[in-house]
Amino acid sequence: MGTGFSIDTPVKVAPYGISSVISIVDDILVEQMREYLSSKYGHPYTPITEKQDDFRAQRITSYLNLVEQIVTEKFEKLKQSVSILGGEWDKFVHMLPDASGLKKTIKKLVDNGISLEDLRNWLNEHITPGSIDVNIMTKLDKENYGKDGKLPIEYNDAHAALRGFARSTLSSSLVLSAGINPRLYSYIEQFEDFYPDAGGFMKKKIILKVSDYRSAMVQGRFLAKKGVWVSEYRIESGLNCGGHAFATDGFLLGPILDEFRNNKSKLAEDTYKTWSSALASKNRPYPGTRPELKITVQGGVGTTQEQQMLLDYFGVDSVGWGTPFLLVPEATNVDEKTLQLLTAATEKDLYLSHISPLGVPFNSLRGNSKDLHKQQLIDKGRPGSSCPKQFLQFSKEFTEQPICLASRQYQKLKKKELDQQNLDPVTYQKEIDKITEKACLCIGLGNSVLQKNDMDVTSKTRNTGVSICPGPNMAYFSKIVSLKEMVDHIYGRINIISRTDRPNLFLKELYQYLDYFKKAVDDIRDTTSKKQQEYLTTFRDNLCEGIRYYRSLVSEVSRFFNDMKMDMLDELEAVESELRGIEIDSLFAVTD
Repeated sequence: MGTGFSIDTPVKVAPYGISSVISIVDDILVEQMREYLSSKYGHPYTPITEKQDDFRAQRITSYLNLVEQIVTEKFEKLKQSVSILGGEWDKFVHMLPDASGLKKTIKKLVDNGISLEDLRNWLNEHITPGSIDVNIMTKLDKENYGKDGKLPIEYNDAHAALRGFARSTLSSSLVLSAGINPRLYSYIEQFEDFYPDAGGFMKKKIILKVSDYRSAMVQGRFLAKKGVWVSEYRIESGLNCGGHAFATDGFLLGPILDEFRNNKSKLAEDTYKTWSSALASKNRPYPGTRPELKITVQGGVGTTQEQQMLLDYFGVDSVGWGTPFLLVPEATNVDEKTLQLLTAATEKDLYLSHISPLGVPFNSLRGNSKDLHKQQLIDKGRPGSSCPKQFLQFSKEFTEQPICLASRQYQKLKKKELDQQNLDPVTYQKEIDKITEKACLCIGLGNSVLQKNDMDVTSKTRNTGVSICPGPNMAYFSKIVSLKEMVDHIYGRINIISRTDRPNLFLKELYQYLDYFKKAVDDIRDTTSKKQQEYLTTFRDNLCEGIRYYRSLVSEVSRFFNDMKMDMLDELEAVESELRGIEIDSLFAVTD
C-alpha cells in the first residue's frame, strides 16, 4: 500500500484481532507519526534527530514500541467494555466470522450467565490483538553517506529498518518483498529474536512474499542455511495486485497455487533439515518438531466465494485483502480527494505505469494529485523533484553518488544527454516523456496521511500531491465503507460490490497478462534479439498452459464458480485463441 496509507493501521485494527503490515523504510515519516500519535494518545515524545547516531534505526524502534503500547491500551479498553451495549466489545464480537469457534464459545458463555469478572478473566487467556507486522522492500537498501563518506553497509536503508524492527519489543513478523537481497538476508543472523528459544518460540518471524514455488524454495533454503526459519510464504499475484508489479514469465496464480499445494510438505521438510542443521552448527537449540509453516495468498480477491475457494481447494492458510481497505477510512489514511477518485475509478483509470524510479511497473490511478503536480512542473520547464527524502537514489549514470530518476538533477542531466543526439521531433518527445514520467514516490506515497490528519502544515512537500497504488480490483469497489461493513463483505454477510460484471480473480489476472504480453510484443517489433523471441514464446506457452489448467479446474470444482462456469470456459477459449493468433516469429529479423 505504500508508506503512508497503512503506517498506523495496527492502531486502528489490531485491537479487533486484525493483523496488518506497516512499511518502515521511510524513517522521516515514521518520526512524524511518532510525534503525532504520542500527542494524540498522551505519550511522551522526545525527537530523534539526524544528529544522533543510528537515528534511522532508533526512529523505527521507538515508533514500533509506541504502536505496540497504544494497541495494548486500546485492547485492554475493548475487553473492559464487555458490559457496554453497542460498544467496542460488541463490534469486536460481531466482526468475528460466524463459523469462528471463539465467537461460538463467547456466545455460549454469555448465554450460560457467566459473570463479567469471569468473562474478562476468560478473555485475558483466550483473545489477543492482531499482529503488528512490518514490511521491508528488499530493493530499498540505498547506501548512505556521512561527512566522512560512505557509511558501512549496516547503515543502508533496509539494513537500518531491519535493525529497528529487530530491536523493538514487538513479537510479530517481518515481511520481506521484491526478491532476495543476500546481504540483507544474511544480516538477520545477527539478531537474537529471530532464533528459537529452548521451547521453540521465536519472538520475531519471517514472512516472504513470493511469486512462485521456485522462488520460495531458493529464498527459504538461503535463510535456513543462516539458521533463520521462514514461517510464512505469502504468494502474491504477479499483476493483479497493488504497488509495484513483478510479473512472472506468464505463470498464472492458479497453477502456482497448485504447485504449492502439492509441494508444501517437501518445502517444509527440506528447509527444516537445513535449518536444524544450521542451528546445531551454531550450538543453538532447535525444536524436535518442525515449526509451523504457512502458505497464504493475496492479490485481486474480491468476494467471500473466491476466498473460500482459495482456502478449501488450494488449502492456503489465509487470504490477504489489501486494495479494498483503501476505501475504509477507519483502517487506512486516504485523503478526501483521492478517496473520491478511488470510488469513481473504473478499469481504464487503474493502469500499470512506469512512474516508479525503481524501473519496475507500478500500479497507479489516473488523475492522482501527484501526477497533476508533476505535470505542472513539466509545463513550467522545471521537471523533476527536489528529492527531499532520497530513499530511491540508485542511479550512478551521471554521478559518483547515486541519484533518483525522478529527481530534477537526474532529469536535467538526462535531457542534456538527449539534446546531443539530434533526434527527430517525434522520437525526441517520446524520450523526453520517458524521462519526465517518473514520480517522486517517497513524497507521493506519504503525503496522504499528512493531509488527512492535518500534520506538518509548514512542509513545502505536503501539498505537492498524493500518489496511490491500488490493484486493478479497485475498479469493482465503488463506495466508502466502515470497517464493520468491509469485514461483513469479506465473510459474506453483505455484498458491497454493486457491479455485476466483475470477472473471477483468475480471469482478471489472465486478462492483465494478455495485455502485458501484447504490449511486450509491440515494444520489441523492431528488435533483432533471438533471446527476446524465446522469452515471448515461453511467456505465451506458459499462459496457454495456465488456461488449460483453469479449464480443468472449472470443470473439476464447478461449485466454486456457480453460474459463471460456461462464461468462464468461453472466456478462456477466447483468450487462448487471441494468444495463438499473435505472431511472434515474423516480428524478428534474427541475427544472434
